[in-house]
Amino acid sequence: MTMCKLSEIISPAFYDVHREIKAGEVREIVLPGGRGSTKSSLCSIELILQLILHPECHAAVFRKVGNTLRTSVYAQVCWAIGALGLYGKFRCTVSPMECTYLPTGQKILFFGMDDPGKVKSIKTPFGYIGIAWFEELDQFAGPQEIRNVEQSLFRGGSFSLSLKSFNPPAAARSWANRYALESVPGKLVVRSTYLTTPPQWLGPRFLADAEHLKATNETAYRHEYLGEAVGNGTQVFENLKLEPIPAEQIKTFERRYHGVDWGWYPDPWAFNSCGYDPARKVLYIYEELTRLRTSNADTAKLLIDRKVCQDSDAEEYLTADSAEPKSCGDYRAAGLPCREAEKGPGSVRAGMKWLQSLSAIVIDPGRCPDTAREFSEYEYEADKRTGEVLEGYPDTANHHIDAVRYAMNRVWKRRGA
Repeated sequence: MTMCKLSEIISPAFYDVHREIKAGEVREIVLPGGRGSTKSSLCSIELILQLILHPECHAAVFRKVGNTLRTSVYAQVCWAIGALGLYGKFRCTVSPMECTYLPTGQKILFFGMDDPGKVKSIKTPFGYIGIAWFEELDQFAGPQEIRNVEQSLFRGGSFSLSLKSFNPPAAARSWANRYALESVPGKLVVRSTYLTTPPQWLGPRFLADAEHLKATNETAYRHEYLGEAVGNGTQVFENLKLEPIPAEQIKTFERRYHGVDWGWYPDPWAFNSCGYDPARKVLYIYEELTRLRTSNADTAKLLIDRKVCQDSDAEEYLTADSAEPKSCGDYRAAGLPCREAEKGPGSVRAGMKWLQSLSAIVIDPGRCPDTAREFSEYEYEADKRTGEVLEGYPDTANHHIDAVRYAMNRVWKRRGA
């Protein structure tokens, strides 16, 4: 079907993604990445490959603004057709803007969301639309806008695939950054950078520009080239790493620290499990639970069922907020060795400063999406009139942050820590 090897046009960073799509194991691919990561190239290639594999299916490609289509996604799809050696199999026109696969009559349609009426009136000559690509996801209004489009598109048919690509905005609170942290069955999130792209694809000028920015403005480099949500200068934690923590690594933690922040509603009950490497000053957060309106007996059972503090091969500690001594007592009565966190004047500040002083706080966003979101979005408050950053740590949207602080209480309270 193709005139080239896929390895010649798909970056090695996406080999596994290609295999999972080919195997039909995913229905949504979210691709946050920096410049030069070739995420858009992957989307255009997979869109065409899946179109051909599903002859009853059509595809739709979206940008927020319609007048950007021709020079971005339309040009990208035309490139992919050529790269796959399929020029003679497609007819591409700009009025109307579409690409037609000649052997079957399947179409790739292009739409700007600044005219939502066009999306609602999409008509295909046969079959159904089963593939959608949303380029520059963060430019859309939010998850509801995307959801509305998908609900209109994916009606009927046995196959569907949604591709979402974007350069992560600097602010962690961006809805697209949040969306990439949400774990949903059938959804695969793949982060990529230019560092995984074959250098010859990028050229010496691109690489030189990246290295120059790295040397002169590391924050801008991390945002533009590494695709990191570096914040707007008010983020509390500048030492975050959101990446998977393998089960094999968790088993190596000689000490496991568990923490609980009590809650009911609207504040949730929050639980976290951590491992700590004191030599490298790296904290690993690998497990979370979040519940609303759940009794102490029920949350205690959750922990017992997860075998918290039941591993004979590791030291384990469970520490909870001492503001509720009765709740701590309920846990001890249920058989959990729950210790009350040591508090006192300045304890919040001391615990937070310790977290900020670490070389890295590694959070597994797949295992701990709520925790990853809290740590990523936690920012200092600013004076609404002057914009000046205020002292102190905001006591809002920080339930897992507190649970982690309690979990590590015995470490950061130690003299010299």
